[in-house]
Amino acid sequence: MSTTTTNPSVQTVSPGLWALAWRRLRADKVAMIAMGIVIAFLIALVLSATGVIASDWEQESGVSYAPPGFVGADTGTVAKAEVEAPPPDNPLDPLADIIRELRKQPDADQAVIVNDYGIPDPLAKEMAEIRTELAKSGKAVVGERLTTLPFGADKWGHDIIKKTIKGAETSIVVGLVAAFLATLLGTIFGALAGYFGGKVDDFFNWFYSIFTSIPYLLLILSVAAVLQQKGVTTIILILAFTGWTGPFRLIRAEYMKHKAREYVWAADAIGASHWRKMFVHIFPNVSHVALVQVSILVVGFIKSEVILSFLGFGVPVGVVSWGSMLNEAQNELILGKWWQLVAATAAMAVLVTAFSLFTDALRDALDPKLK
Repeated sequence: MSTTTTNPSVQTVSPGLWALAWRRLRADKVAMIAMGIVIAFLIALVLSATGVIASDWEQESGVSYAPPGFVGADTGTVAKAEVEAPPPDNPLDPLADIIRELRKQPDADQAVIVNDYGIPDPLAKEMAEIRTELAKSGKAVVGERLTTLPFGADKWGHDIIKKTIKGAETSIVVGLVAAFLATLLGTIFGALAGYFGGKVDDFFNWFYSIFTSIPYLLLILSVAAVLQQKGVTTIILILAFTGWTGPFRLIRAEYMKHKAREYVWAADAIGASHWRKMFVHIFPNVSHVALVQVSILVVGFIKSEVILSFLGFGVPVGVVSWGSMLNEAQNELILGKWWQLVAATAAMAVLVTAFSLFTDALRDALDPKLK
């Protein structure tokens, strides 16, 4: 008869908070798919920022309002015979003689060059020479503008797919950086208020009440209107300085709860400073709250940037974002050009939905009360 002996020196180590959270996330298929989509957007952001993809988004690769390839080329252009047929002269027009001279047919050795709209272009020859000279100097590349693109073009002929990728770079960077700054401010203010209490807590609560008494979107628009400066940095600062209230409220409550725990008393007994107790002993135990707040604010700030750019308070001219694309698309939609609206809306909807699903799963995975 054999007996099984156990080694008393071998101890089983319990998995930590992050190990348990990762185990719960892996068991959630929806959360893993959402995380994969978010990671794909972040990879596209890095590739776009480094110039690997969408670096030539400003190149006029297609004709104005080139339709998507699956729709086909636009057949609604004016026929050449209709273009060449001049309207009847107005006898009361003081410029009738000048216009009649301009309408004269060119010589036999001159070719009639029409633009993208099928209208004779009197400056086409000169513009072709200018583009050729620029191409020789390396400042521009002369190429034939396509009549269709995979997902169409805007009124300048920019590829919508490349423009959407470049716009994602701006919108996601604004969301991530502003969320980190807002969470940092909320964590510092909440730690000070929750740990010290008393007059410090009263001051930060008064400051918090001022920001929360004004509707959030109205507060953002008011600050943007006062600054009167467009730019990515300005948008990040506006969102960060107006979005710290959510993390502040939660972090303050966590610090009020943890400052009375035994491990904080033990740190105080060995002479630890207030700063060390707040950010070395307490903060690691509440860091999951800050992480969840970052992921939640990213979604909200991406939507806020889109709203600001759509209303004209966002990125300046020359910088593309999903909000600026939607701002342009509202005029294009009247003309029946829907592809820029669909591209920007679909990209934002996919990212925001995936980020929201991942945030909910992460919050549940980090909650020790849920199994």
